[in-house]
Amino acid sequence: MIGIIDYGMGNLHSVTKALERLGHTPFLSEKPEELSRASLLILPGVGSFKDGMAELEARGLDVFIKQWANDGKPLFGICLGMQLLFEESEENGVTKGLELLPGKVRRFTGVTALGETYKVPHMGWNRLRFHQENHPIIQNVEKGHVYFVHSYVVDADPDVLVATAEYGETHVPAVVGKNTVWATQFHPEKSSSVGMSILKNVVEQKGAE
Repeated sequence: MIGIIDYGMGNLHSVTKALERLGHTPFLSEKPEELSRASLLILPGVGSFKDGMAELEARGLDVFIKQWANDGKPLFGICLGMQLLFEESEENGVTKGLELLPGKVRRFTGVTALGETYKVPHMGWNRLRFHQENHPIIQNVEKGHVYFVHSYVVDADPDVLVATAEYGETHVPAVVGKNTVWATQFHPEKSSSVGMSILKNVVEQKGAE
């Protein structure tokens, strides 16, 4: 059973529809007692890091999610949901995250080392570069293009990098993972066959059915 965490900031409809296309019937909830029935939790998200953490904390979901992950249960973050899994963000002042993955979130500079400018937010399609070829989340996934929309990027510990994409001069962490915590900065549900293949791999991990 797949539970989608509803904390008022998620792209819930598109994620739900994508999972339904894969043959699953996910449920939405903001209540830890209901979400605890799931075998896989998905943390989607659109918006600011500070607001996202405030919404999770107001519902007691921050404590619940950390305990869930520390118990070795599968957790998958998408976009803002991925960033919230890290230690902290500088967006609108420094805000602590869920601290499940090592790394910090910063804003794209919008300027290269040579003084050339690039657009912020990062919005559009970029090709994936795999760093952990045998990671189960990218098994049988082509190194194709996926869809990003974000102004902030994670400085992630190299050990959690599964795949990156290039934007400006930045190696954007696109797929990250550690133990049973996985996430994508891009929107897999909007990323055609590549994104759907990754989402399929996530839900087929042990314990996620």
